Amino acid sequence: MTKKRVGVIGSIVWDVIYGRARSTKVEEWGGITYALGGLDAALDDDWAIVPLIKVGEDLAARATEFIHTLEHLAPDAALIAVPYPNNRVELRYYDDERRSEVLTGGVPGWTWLGLKPVLEQARLDALYINFLSGWELDLETVQLIRRHFAGPIYCDLHMLAWAVQPDGLRTLRPIPNVREWCASFDFLQVNEDEMSMLAPDPMALAATALHEGVKTLAVTLGKRGAVYFAPSHFDSIRDFTAHTPTRPHVHTPIKTALIPPEHITNDGDPTGCGDVWGATYFSRLLAGDRLSDAILAAHRAAARNVGHRGASGLSAHLRGKISLT
Repeated sequence: MTKKRVGVIGSIVWDVIYGRARSTKVEEWGGITYALGGLDAALDDDWAIVPLIKVGEDLAARATEFIHTLEHLAPDAALIAVPYPNNRVELRYYDDERRSEVLTGGVPGWTWLGLKPVLEQARLDALYINFLSGWELDLETVQLIRRHFAGPIYCDLHMLAWAVQPDGLRTLRPIPNVREWCASFDFLQVNEDEMSMLAPDPMALAATALHEGVKTLAVTLGKRGAVYFAPSHFDSIRDFTAHTPTRPHVHTPIKTALIPPEHITNDGDPTGCGDVWGATYFSRLLAGDRLSDAILAAHRAAARNVGHRGASGLSAHLRGKISLT
């Protein structure tokens, strides 16, 4: 059976995590590895994962070992080692959801000249993008991806809304060219903080996003769940049509709903919950689930992620193959 292929763009990170509930620090894989675990657990068996991911040469061998633990990894998949120190992040939690991040390392982002042949060789049916460094792609490169790829593109804007200060500390920053960014994606994800860097409120962002052809905007709300916005006719991937510059949803009413989680977990490690959420949501959309069902599946996966530290073994944990740690 020829499998469909979902490409993944993001940054592999090595995390050092401190939290008030921990007596010692935790060191583990982070960044895009959480999304890879989420995709691996939630994709149907007729899909394969194709990473379009650079990794610093200092962690390339270990990262290659990690991706080969994924059951849905495409047989021809390979990371791209680059001669830079890999991205590393120190996370310090102040409560269950708020934290500081300090970034070191510096794997460079993609240029279109470098990405175009990789994208063509990947033979993708869908593309998942998550900004974990914030500079994986610039706007021009994203627009060129959109121009050359007609399949569904999912994007978690995430660290695009965060600047890196000289000491490595992450701080929120406004995202310019919001309309142009929105026009480049079919499915868009942000959390509340990131949303505030794009528009004054979720409805204003939704109006802009859907005007530019976005099929769904999802704003994650932590323990309160998520709210989605979509054209009134769009309920599943079966309603998907390739992005066109004609803006087919300009005059279409918007539907929206707040979907609370079925279960709230208070204890554990919330690192990577948003990444697992988005990867699961997109996986279930690709499987043909309705929007509300895909979001509920994402809620369950994110809640289960809280009971697991790091991304090693995460996909098995999300499937329920190992017990909570």
